[in-house]
Amino acid sequence: MTSETPFFDPGPFVSKDLNISARQVAAVVKLFAEGNTVPFIARYRKEVHGNLDEVQISDIQERLSYYNTLEARRQTILKSIDEQGKLTDELRIKIEECISKTELEDLYLPYKPKRRTRATIAKEKGLEPLAELILQQGQGDPAAEAAAFINAEKEVATAEDALAGARDIVAEQIAEKAEVRALIREAYFKTGIISSSPAASTEPDDQSKYKDYFDFSQSIGEIPSHRYLAIRRGETEGVLRRKLAIDAEPQIERIKDLCNANPASPFFSELEKAILDAYKRLLTTSVEIDVSVEMKMKADRAAVEIFAKNLRNLLLAAPYGEKPVIGIDPGLRTGCKCVALDATGKYLDTITIYPSQGAQQAQKAEIDLAAFIEKHQPQAIAVGNGTAGRETESFVKGLLKTMRKQIAVVSVSESGASVYSASPIAREEFPKLNLTIRGAISIARRLQDPLAELVKVDPKSIGVGQYQHDVYQQLLADKLDEVVVSCVNRVGVELNTASAPLLSRVAGIGDSLAKKIVEHRNQNGAFKSRKELLKVSGLGPRTFEQAAGFLRVRGGAQPLDASAVHPERYKLVERMASDLGAPLEKLIGNVEIISRIKLSNYVGGDVGEPTLKDIIDELKKPGRDPREKFEEVGFREDVMTMNDLKEGMELKGIVTNVTAFGAFVDIGVHQDGLVHISQLSDRFIKDPSEVVQAGDRIDVRVLEIDLQRKRISLSAKKEQSVKPPAPKGPRRENRPDNQRQRGQRPQKPRGFSNNPFAGL
Repeated sequence: MTSETPFFDPGPFVSKDLNISARQVAAVVKLFAEGNTVPFIARYRKEVHGNLDEVQISDIQERLSYYNTLEARRQTILKSIDEQGKLTDELRIKIEECISKTELEDLYLPYKPKRRTRATIAKEKGLEPLAELILQQGQGDPAAEAAAFINAEKEVATAEDALAGARDIVAEQIAEKAEVRALIREAYFKTGIISSSPAASTEPDDQSKYKDYFDFSQSIGEIPSHRYLAIRRGETEGVLRRKLAIDAEPQIERIKDLCNANPASPFFSELEKAILDAYKRLLTTSVEIDVSVEMKMKADRAAVEIFAKNLRNLLLAAPYGEKPVIGIDPGLRTGCKCVALDATGKYLDTITIYPSQGAQQAQKAEIDLAAFIEKHQPQAIAVGNGTAGRETESFVKGLLKTMRKQIAVVSVSESGASVYSASPIAREEFPKLNLTIRGAISIARRLQDPLAELVKVDPKSIGVGQYQHDVYQQLLADKLDEVVVSCVNRVGVELNTASAPLLSRVAGIGDSLAKKIVEHRNQNGAFKSRKELLKVSGLGPRTFEQAAGFLRVRGGAQPLDASAVHPERYKLVERMASDLGAPLEKLIGNVEIISRIKLSNYVGGDVGEPTLKDIIDELKKPGRDPREKFEEVGFREDVMTMNDLKEGMELKGIVTNVTAFGAFVDIGVHQDGLVHISQLSDRFIKDPSEVVQAGDRIDVRVLEIDLQRKRISLSAKKEQSVKPPAPKGPRRENRPDNQRQRGQRPQKPRGFSNNPFAGL
């Protein structure tokens, strides 16, 4: 049976999934088909798609990809079944109506090429008619019917041999029924329990990072992503054993109903045996794999979203700005590498000091660094927060006090600096400098402009993820790349100072063109206008359209080049200025004149209120930076290491990572502390991101210090409260579900404690 492949339109499905109108989805689909990028669509085509935001547009793109992949698989399956001569009209309709990959694969399973099974062997023995009698639940004597199939040549010696083979066929057919698999899968997610216990080779250790999972169970439908990923990691490391379970009895009864089992039929007992075999031997193992995969995908998506949110906040951290800076990469044995950068981030000079190697070296370090400061006149000194970071910070502050210099000393995260220093990008930028000097440059530049520096580093190396090495890596990479591109285009890029890695993230450009732009700039000097981009080899009008609005050229002949106003709207803005009787350069930044613009006069064609409002906002603050203003955070001078901490101590810290279970905070002791979700606010919160984000400055109080496990428990609550003790009691066995009362569900996971690190 063959037929022409129908046109597949994913739009209605995307619209339903995302609760976005079909008209808006169709508009975005058309814009994508024309080669437009997400940032460009979100910023400059608002009238076309009805003012959707960047997240919604990205979601449409993701769902389109899903349904297009689904459709490709659907056509492959239809072709395969058709070639087998088994594609009925009814089956075709079922397959064409599928909107999930799981459902589609369930329908294909009976027709999927498979290895030789007990059922195929039974079919080879000619036992299919007997299997059909069992399924039909008709009348007659099973033994007598089976006797007709006795055949010594086919190794069917007895009637029971025949019935056993027929039951194998029936069991496989039942196990491959899409509705049966859907039933069992649903049961796992609604009533199933996941449990974990020590692996056979594991000696339970109270100091183990997995101790909270040595006697753990929770509803499959309720387990948070971080707990599931932790169990999976423990299983991979050979420390934990994972188990999924459901109550078998009700599922078997439901399968009987689906198979129209008739207790009055003489064949009922045979069907019942086949159903039980199908459930125990074929269904549970297979469906548990499906459930585990779905749980993993769900956990991966949740973890990736957390990572993406943290990365976004980190990339959009407040920049210190275009000011001269000294960067210091602390070190004990090899000394502290100090570099001087100018306001644009250009490397100027370097020295190495040894403040931790005795009094004589410390004195020399003071003299050398003081001379270095006097020579380069920095407005800030960035000190890496790694080994010896706090000691170096204290040394610098002491020296500045002696020098009577009012220079900011800022602790800067080193996450990613070492990765950058050894990268091809760093070698290309500074081929004659060693790793540690490159690392110091990265630390200094990260203070000046976190975004511009961090785009050079693989996001996974920045240190803000949750189980980032355990999730599906392509999903993670795609999402993080999306975040980086979004942040770069939101902030905008200085065309004449941006590095190739930064330019490559601008909408429409990419790695190859970014390098060509830098080469053109090096050979011909600074760009005097956006229009000059068209002189770059390989950069055509289409790319220019996508990228131009996100690039800034300051001091050029066209003042709008320094703003986010797109070149396609220059004539419109010039018309506004002309109507007001003001030169263009006088209009830009003049709120009083701009306030006189009547938007309704300029609505028409492809220009509506959303675009006009964006233009007005940009004219008021041309080239504005959407990031927050930079603020210093000062760690306590008397707290350098974990040994200096005391319970009840109040500290200032920086949120370094937000997870599903809480927030990690740098308090200046080389080990981040954890504020558990229960300690983040005086009110109940479901998600830590409700109250904190990566990069936030917060006040915390020390609850507990575990020196042996290097864990610090913190609280951000304003009202002090007594910590509730961890529940104690006898260890409970992990009973199978069929030994629990039917319908009973745990109120909280076994193994749960009030330890803020539980579930890591």
